[in-house]
Amino acid sequence: MITIGFSTGAIAKDDFVTALELLEPTRTSAVELSALRAAELPALLEALPGLLPRLSQRYRYISFHAPTNFDDEKSLVRKLMVIADFGLNIVVHPDTIANFDYWRGIGARLCLENMDSRKPIGRTADELEPFFDRLPEAKLCLDLAHARQIDSSMNQAVRILRRFADRLAQFHISEINSKGSHFAMSFAARRAYEPFATILSRTPVIIESMVGRTEIAREIAATEELVTHTAAAGSRGFAA
Repeated sequence: MITIGFSTGAIAKDDFVTALELLEPTRTSAVELSALRAAELPALLEALPGLLPRLSQRYRYISFHAPTNFDDEKSLVRKLMVIADFGLNIVVHPDTIANFDYWRGIGARLCLENMDSRKPIGRTADELEPFFDRLPEAKLCLDLAHARQIDSSMNQAVRILRRFADRLAQFHISEINSKGSHFAMSFAARRAYEPFATILSRTPVIIESMVGRTEIAREIAATEELVTHTAAAGSRGFAA
């Protein structure tokens, strides 16, 4: 059974309430609650106790994207540990980690994401390895758009998967430009991701395409087609 959903930040930025309302009538079975800026975290953190019971009935998989800009690392991690206690995987950018001792406390709920070309670290398997060495329980969120931007052949994505296959928790999927903005997948992007269809079909996939409300259903359908039709056709690409 495929598990596909959207990031709330992709369709309504900091307005997670509106994002969840827009997703309610769709076929999504996963959702990633996004608080990319530290200022967005308090409202979402306050809402979680009342929100999660309803979301757990609606979605098979729920994750959380941590802020990427903040002033107090220790304070942020304390707040994220509350979210981890709710049982959510927390997606974190490696370049935001300074004190590994703080982050180690999140344990297996910490989910490191490979970075795009704007970042100096965390982009490749070799660059991710020191982070996983120092955070031995951490999982992996593989962002296919980031990986394709770094290496259009997708060989780097394969290297990341092969090296950290036992850590894989979820995917991010979309297309990305040189400024780091995510947008709807083009035909070329979908073709580049086809070799991963089999593993996508058995791992939660979170869409990060920044689309308008009228485009949400179309992007979900395009992702479903990529995952289900290609996997059913017996893709010869990466499968494990």
